[in-house]
Amino acid sequence: MTRGGSPAGGGGGIDSYGATILRIALGVIYIAHAYTALFVYGPRATTAFQRSLGLPLPEIGAWYVILAHGVGGALLLLGLWTRWAALVNLPIMAGAFFLVHLKQGFFMGSQGGYEFALLVLAATLAQVFLGSGALALRR
Repeated sequence: MTRGGSPAGGGGGIDSYGATILRIALGVIYIAHAYTALFVYGPRATTAFQRSLGLPLPEIGAWYVILAHGVGGALLLLGLWTRWAALVNLPIMAGAFFLVHLKQGFFMGSQGGYEFALLVLAATLAQVFLGSGALALRR
């Protein structure tokens, strides 16, 4: 139970609005990344970028990023299947953190850095545990 008297992820207590704010912010971030991968760079360039980073199976990874971030981000915004939408994005954020940004140091700068990837990874994991929160189409 939350302080507001409702189960975590429910819509009754004030605590559930924290999950809502997190859910909407993550949805916006993920949709923006999917849009960039699909329409700005395109699937070919996204695949080439993943290949240049030495990521495994970039042909599959590029489409996984586009679909998980795009569909998952939309579901997060709407509050539909929130835990699943966050869960499918965890491998992407874990990969970004451990395989790409960790070696760049903490602070984001011209060489990258893992502070943003760590924040989004932690927020996504928190969303898995928190659920939809208030103002969701499905709780």
